[in-house]
Amino acid sequence: MVPARGAVRIWGGAMRILFVATEAYPLIKTGGLADVTGALSAALAEGGEAIRLLLPAYGPAIAGLRHRHLGASMGTVLGWSVRLIEGYMPDSGIPVTLVDCPPLFDRPGNPYSRNDGHDWPDNHERFAVLSRVAATLAVGEEGAGPVDIVHAHDWQTGLVCAYLWQHRRHHGREGTPASVFTVHNLAFQGRFSPHVMERIGLPVDMFSVNGVEFHGDVSYLKAGLYYSDKITTVSPTYAHEIQTDQGGEGLQGLLLARANDLAGILNGEDDRLWNPADDPAIHYPFTARHLSGKALDKADLQRELGLEVKADAPLFAVISRLTEQKGVDLVLKAISDIMEKGGQLVILGAGDSRFETACRMAAKTCPGWVAVRIGLDEALAHRIQAGSDALLMPSRFEPCGLSQMYAMRYGTLPVVRHTGGLADTVVDVDDSDGGTGFVFDTATLPAFLAAVHRVFDLYRNRAVWQSIQGHAMGQDFSWRRSAERYRRLYRELIHQ
Repeated sequence: MVPARGAVRIWGGAMRILFVATEAYPLIKTGGLADVTGALSAALAEGGEAIRLLLPAYGPAIAGLRHRHLGASMGTVLGWSVRLIEGYMPDSGIPVTLVDCPPLFDRPGNPYSRNDGHDWPDNHERFAVLSRVAATLAVGEEGAGPVDIVHAHDWQTGLVCAYLWQHRRHHGREGTPASVFTVHNLAFQGRFSPHVMERIGLPVDMFSVNGVEFHGDVSYLKAGLYYSDKITTVSPTYAHEIQTDQGGEGLQGLLLARANDLAGILNGEDDRLWNPADDPAIHYPFTARHLSGKALDKADLQRELGLEVKADAPLFAVISRLTEQKGVDLVLKAISDIMEKGGQLVILGAGDSRFETACRMAAKTCPGWVAVRIGLDEALAHRIQAGSDALLMPSRFEPCGLSQMYAMRYGTLPVVRHTGGLADTVVDVDDSDGGTGFVFDTATLPAFLAAVHRVFDLYRNRAVWQSIQGHAMGQDFSWRRSAERYRRLYRELIHQ
C-alpha cells in the first residue's frame, strides 16, 4: 500500500518502531551500518512489526526510493527549512521517510565527509537536524500518532535520545516513546565544541558529566549512551570489551554504570543478498555439497583482476576499510610471506590515504599476484567472497564484523583476531571438529603470520579443507534470531 500524499507514516502490526540512521542498504551505503539497518528492519517487518526508516535525503537515497513522493513540511528545524520525502525500500518494501534539506544533505562526497576525506565542518548541524526531526515525528507531532520505540544507530543519531529525554522532562513519560541506542563502533564519537549547544537546541544544564559533555566537548555518542532507555551493541564480546579500560574509549565508566541496560546482540547476515546458490553477482552458483562452481568463480575472479589463473595458489582476500583498526598494516607486512609461499592477494576497500597508496604500490610491485581495487563495489565484493579461499581480518578491535559471516557463507575461510564479533562467530579449526576458520590472539605480525601459515598447511589437504568449508557454510547467522532478541527488548521497554 502506498501512503497518501503528504502523510507522515502509516502504521500497522504489533509495535510501531522508528529506525533512525544515516545509511540503509540498498539506498545508501559506506559500510556495515547500512547492511545492518537494511536487513534488521526487514527481518523485524517480516515478523509482523510496523517499521519505518528515517534517513537523510541524500541524492542516491532519493533516487533509489520506490513510489517516491513529497510528504509533509516540517517548517523550520534548528534554523533550517525541512520537508519530508516519502516512499518505500526498493527490496523489502519498508516505508521510508527522508529528511529533505538540500543545503545539508544534497552534497558530493559521502554522507560524512568531502571528496578529500575531511569531515564536513557542519556535521554537528546536519545530524542534529536529522535527530530533531526524528524526535518530533516520534512523539506524534506533525499530524501522526506517537511511535512505541525509537531505535537510533551510532553517534550521528545520539541526539535523538537527548531530544526525547527533553520531551519527557517537560511533558512526562506518557506520549514519549522509549529509545534504544545501538553502538556500532565506540571509536567514532561525534565530538564537537561546546559552542554548538545553543545551535542544536540543548539547554546549558545538559552540558555536564551527567549529560552530553565529554572531556570538554559535546559528544553525540555520549548523548545516546546517557539518555537512551536501552543500549545495545553488535556482539556479546564487544559489549564486554567496551566496559573495560582497554576497549571503553574513555566511556567505560558510563557503560559500567549502565551495564543492566546494555545488551550485546550479534549482527546477522542478510541471506536474501548473500547466498552463493542464488547470487546474481557471481557467474557460477555453488553449495556446500556441490563446490565445483566456487573453483570456476575463482578462475573468473583471477582473470577479472589480472591475477595469474592458478587453481593451486591460495587466494587471500581483504574486503575492508583500509585503516589501522582493521589491521591493514599487518596485511601489508605479510604480503612478501604470502607471495613466497605461492599465495595470491586481492584487496578491496578505501580508507586512510597512506594505506591506499601502500596497497596500490603492492599491486604494482607484485603484478599477477596482488590485485587492488580502491573504493566501494558491492558486486565485486560478492565475486571476491565467492572466488577467494581465505578472508583476512586481523582487526585490532571489531565490534561485530559482517565480512567474516559472508565469507563463511561462501566457503571462504576467515583468518581473524580473537576480538569482538570475530570471537563470537569464528571457531578455530584446531579447537573444534566443527571449526570454521583460523583465529589468533594478539595483533602482532608473528601471530598473524602463524595463522596465515596454517591456511597454507590445510589448503594442501583438499579433503580436510572442504570439510571445514562445509562446517563454515552450514553456520546460521541469519537476522531472524537477532531480530527476535531485539523484539524481546522492545517489548520489555513497552511493558515498563
